[in-house]
Amino acid sequence: METVAAGWNEGDARRAADCFNDDAIYMEPPDKQMYHGRQALYQLFGGGKKQQSATHLSWHHLAFDAPSQIGFGEYTFATMNHQYHGVAVVKIASGKIASWREYQYRSDLSWQLFAGRGYF
Repeated sequence: METVAAGWNEGDARRAADCFNDDAIYMEPPDKQMYHGRQALYQLFGGGKKQQSATHLSWHHLAFDAPSQIGFGEYTFATMNHQYHGVAVVKIASGKIASWREYQYRSDLSWQLFAGRGYF
């Protein structure tokens, strides 16, 4: 998860995409976005193009259940003039991300203000 963030933060689409299996699924339900395969993710993450604007992903909490190989992270992602707070749930297979499902909300609030009384 930290390598995905580092790849996005450095504008290195290959580094981020290489964290995913060849046939990985990346989605935001219910059908907001759906990508299939590492090559599609490489293109989504910027491909070989020079990044037009800075992006930044920061994880607030990460957790992983080893027996099920399922993890999640709460995050803030900022790109261009937009900021999102959300949760990504991942399934790991063969040491790479096989499935990524995210739920996110656009907000200009800081993470602390966004989380409000539930902040920890």
